[in-house]
Amino acid sequence: MLLVYACANKAQGPTGGPKDKTPPRVLKSSPANGALNYSKKQVEIDFDEMVSIEKASDNVVISPPQVKSPDVKSLGRKVTVNFEDKLLDNTTYSINFGNAIVDLNEKNPLKNYLFSFSTGNQIDTLKISGTVINAEDLNPMSGIIVGIYLETSDSVFFKKPFLRIGKTDDKGHFSIDNIKKGKYKIFALGDANHDYFYQPGEGLAMCDSLVTPTFRMEQMADTVWKDSIHVDSVRTYMGNHFLPDNMVFHYFKESKKRQYFVKSERKEPFVFSFFFNTTLAKLPKIKPLNFKWDDDKYILQKSLQTDTLTYWIKDSTVWNTDTLRMQMTYLKTDSLFHLYSVTDTVSVFMRKAKLSPKAKALKKLTKPKVEYLKFSDNIASSFDVYSPIVFNFEVPVANYDLSKITLSQKVDTIYKEIPFKWRLLDSIHMKFALDYKWVPEMNYRIEIDSAAFTSIYNKVAKGASSDFKIKSLDDYSSVKMLMATFNPKAVMQVLDSKDVLIATKPVSEKGTLFEYLKPGDYYIRMFIDENGNGKWDTGDLSLKRQPEQVYYYPKKLSLKANWEFEETWDYTEVPLLKQKPAELLKLAASKKKDTNGS
Repeated sequence: MLLVYACANKAQGPTGGPKDKTPPRVLKSSPANGALNYSKKQVEIDFDEMVSIEKASDNVVISPPQVKSPDVKSLGRKVTVNFEDKLLDNTTYSINFGNAIVDLNEKNPLKNYLFSFSTGNQIDTLKISGTVINAEDLNPMSGIIVGIYLETSDSVFFKKPFLRIGKTDDKGHFSIDNIKKGKYKIFALGDANHDYFYQPGEGLAMCDSLVTPTFRMEQMADTVWKDSIHVDSVRTYMGNHFLPDNMVFHYFKESKKRQYFVKSERKEPFVFSFFFNTTLAKLPKIKPLNFKWDDDKYILQKSLQTDTLTYWIKDSTVWNTDTLRMQMTYLKTDSLFHLYSVTDTVSVFMRKAKLSPKAKALKKLTKPKVEYLKFSDNIASSFDVYSPIVFNFEVPVANYDLSKITLSQKVDTIYKEIPFKWRLLDSIHMKFALDYKWVPEMNYRIEIDSAAFTSIYNKVAKGASSDFKIKSLDDYSSVKMLMATFNPKAVMQVLDSKDVLIATKPVSEKGTLFEYLKPGDYYIRMFIDENGNGKWDTGDLSLKRQPEQVYYYPKKLSLKANWEFEETWDYTEVPLLKQKPAELLKLAASKKKDTNGS
């Protein structure tokens, strides 16, 4: 038996002992951590094992921020930091390595290792810490620079780098270390170009008041571990608690974007589009150069965001022109976001496929194919009780004949015609709705005769017929949210399990009811609609306006069919940073990880 066991054990090979879970330990450094009157531009730190530096540009934060990035590298058991910028007099320098220093084999990180030294005869020790969250959805923001200024004017944020900085981790937490006593202006910045001050278009967060860092002495606990699982002892001591330590910054991007013309496009002879990069402050003026352009010769279609303009040409003499040349006068923004007028000459042309002589001959012999006006609808065999029937046409409709549209309800075995309401959904007659108060579990039929619709190009629609059944009320769930403290400015929203918006309603004092929800998991979000426009609005730096405040109901709602959830919500009861349900936070973290490719 011993021989058999020995043979089996040989097959396993050496195990190498228990896995190393201990992070690298600092043995010595030059200068010493906390050294005074140090003027050399190199820092060396020795460790008890071989180490490497992971993503130094992402993890290592040096304060004051450096114009030229220091060279941070590892060699064997040593980490070195070489400063490229001149060191300032009487200044405390801090190097927060974050999780950059890891052992070579197992990649155990030395978490948040902070190294400091001073070029003067004292070292500054105050600290400001907190969290940066996305203003719209409360997700923690990682990789955001948070910095301070001694100057109290907001304009300093546009003109010079931060005095001292920290950087947020995966949970949105930050710490600005080694601060001198004083009052500070503080901002958060999505620093896209690494210059440590604000450039228009970058994300930001701002504090409405000056911040005075301080501390208080209090009893603290230090846990000594036997290993990674078992506690050896807990040591108490008197230490400094630095304040403020719970600042919350609401990170946002301003709705301002540079306005400029992107391109023109003409996919069909009778239509062309102009694309702009953002919502137009004013519609452009067009002066035709080789065609006539009266108001009755075109229909203008504006996109939802008014950043795309589509011109449907009604005059055949115009659309038969291969290249349409025009002068377009529009507003454009400069680097300071000031609008000014620009006039460009634009040519829109129709690309035509070249036909071979054989194809041309065949085309002459082939009978022209009848082209019909195409449209689509949202009809499904099982139809929602709350939905209208929506029709979308490929081009604007000139005429429609409602007498050629029949809606019928099945009674016993016979379909009986019923009245309906017809509704235009846009300004250019490309989208319509048919409204009826559907009866749950009843069968309906819609019949559309040929030529019920005619386009502005005299194309007619083909006939169509569809049978559908309305879903049972037992297929739906509903949510009714009552507010413990009613806020008439609040707007409530239902989100699905992917944190995607499903429905929005202003709150009602008697309870906000969301009906006809499909069974599944849902979440409730609310924002305070300060300007009463019915939508969430971001902040504005120049106006010192914070983004509208957002709250999450902290529980997941698992709705079942034929069931109503009713709850009273005190949106101030749970601290803001603990409101967003864990499932949605995990989802956001997973999406970010996938985006970063790690």
